[in-house]
Amino acid sequence: MNESDRILIADIAMDKKAIKSRADRASLDPKIAPNDHSTISPLGSQMTLADTSPMPRILITLGDPAGVGPEVVALALSSFQIPPGFEIDVIGDANAGTPGKPDQKSAAAALDALHESVRQLKNGSAAGVVTGPVSKQGLQSLGFPFPGQTEFFADAFGVSNFGMLLTGATLSVGLATIHEPISKVAKLLNESKILQIGLLMADFLQRRGIEHPRIAVAGLNPHAGENGAFGDEETRIIAPAIERLNATKTARFTGPAVPDAIFREAAQGQFDAVLAMYHDQGLIPLKILDFDTAVNVTLGLPFPRTSPDHGTGFSIAGKNLASPSSMIAAIRLACELVQSPKPPSL
Repeated sequence: MNESDRILIADIAMDKKAIKSRADRASLDPKIAPNDHSTISPLGSQMTLADTSPMPRILITLGDPAGVGPEVVALALSSFQIPPGFEIDVIGDANAGTPGKPDQKSAAAALDALHESVRQLKNGSAAGVVTGPVSKQGLQSLGFPFPGQTEFFADAFGVSNFGMLLTGATLSVGLATIHEPISKVAKLLNESKILQIGLLMADFLQRRGIEHPRIAVAGLNPHAGENGAFGDEETRIIAPAIERLNATKTARFTGPAVPDAIFREAAQGQFDAVLAMYHDQGLIPLKILDFDTAVNVTLGLPFPRTSPDHGTGFSIAGKNLASPSSMIAAIRLACELVQSPKPPSL
């Protein structure tokens, strides 16, 4: 970490005594984590409203400290763009990694922060979590058995009905399959998966104030299969799933839509979201249009979990090149969802 980063962190950090006091009040026990790195980081805690009344408490995990996580968290918390009325606590050890040089120690710090966030969410001391970027390879080198943080939180809370959605200023995209090799996508697709993510998307959009969501469902194949000329998944799986979704009357689902055109229509405002069949089908248009504002949301959890839609940025860590825009958006969305009740119809 360079000197400008240390100054920035010092400017927004609590002193060690205040941090210890806050940790005591939250009954923190670093021994809960497997490698004892999971401590309140030097970034400390921030209240966004000077008030003694209880406020919703949102956690931020730093992610891998060898990446841009500590930088973008520090910049976000000092941006004056965090909404008032929340207590924000940072979990992780910012000193457990050298910028740009990930290793098992930095991966362990990221993992321990995730375990600590789960503990606090389970004991009710936190209402939501924003997760910093992690190295999946680094975590898996420690025996982490999940494809990503989405699946980690779902498993930790025993949730099988979950999904991934990414939302930015222009597009919102849900994924029928998540971290899967493209060679397996067609075999993994089924009506139940599409029905599950479609209902979760409708719930998310209603929580954000869209009473009657309009959701386009993308096809899998070129030209949405063109009546079986380029594949039959549209007629055999996707169209029946859309029929079942519309029968729930939770939203208006349209499709199977031609994948190379539907995202443009959604970006123009014809739809509130697109249900994509696989990871890159949805994320390529989203990141082209909304890279700086996109947020990853885990749907179906009993609390809001958001994350900036970018990786660890090891190649730019510590060089003052990382933008905090996506982290700011992730924190703001977590704050919004904490205060947004589930719609009565779902």
